[in-house]
Amino acid sequence: MSQSNKRPYHHGDLKRAIVETAQDMLGEDKGWQFTLREVARRAGVSHTAPYKHFPDKAALLAELATSGFRKLRQVVAAATTRRSRSSRDEFIAAAKAYIQFGISNPSLYRLMFSADVERSAFPELHEAGLSAFAELVGILERGQQIGSFKAQPVQGQAAACWSLVHGFTLLSIEQQLLPEKVGAHPIDGVLATLLAGIEA
Repeated sequence: MSQSNKRPYHHGDLKRAIVETAQDMLGEDKGWQFTLREVARRAGVSHTAPYKHFPDKAALLAELATSGFRKLRQVVAAATTRRSRSSRDEFIAAAKAYIQFGISNPSLYRLMFSADVERSAFPELHEAGLSAFAELVGILERGQQIGSFKAQPVQGQAAACWSLVHGFTLLSIEQQLLPEKVGAHPIDGVLATLLAGIEA
């Protein structure tokens, strides 16, 4: 690769250069089979440079996944900022934002939930995942408080909703939601069916 094609690197900004290069490679390769040496080469730094911030590849992958959960939380939160809308509309907006995030970032989304990233070893990743999940819990709690959603244990309700939306997202990424199977606009039917189970 020519020097002009390498990501510009400035002293003191090594971590950002490594992370952004790895993000690019994650999207290009549709996976995370790259090595730290390959990331360093693409970033235009020495092959030992990544180790100044990441002791191994697992740590870099955890950084990417953590960033992914933070972005997901922001996307879902932004979709639910209009508090004047109904609980149903808020839930649908959040679910569609979640699904669109996954479809738009398929490799990152897979990595975020991959067993290749050991969450117990990376507290920041664990916290980022909990924070993203808390957005869903908040929507359900608000809905229960005003009587829009059934008064059920909110964690169980959230787990059911997340399982369905997460599964729908993965099926969308894998292009398995064929019109002859699920119709032309399956997301609306899926969310309507889900809401029928939680609305009061």
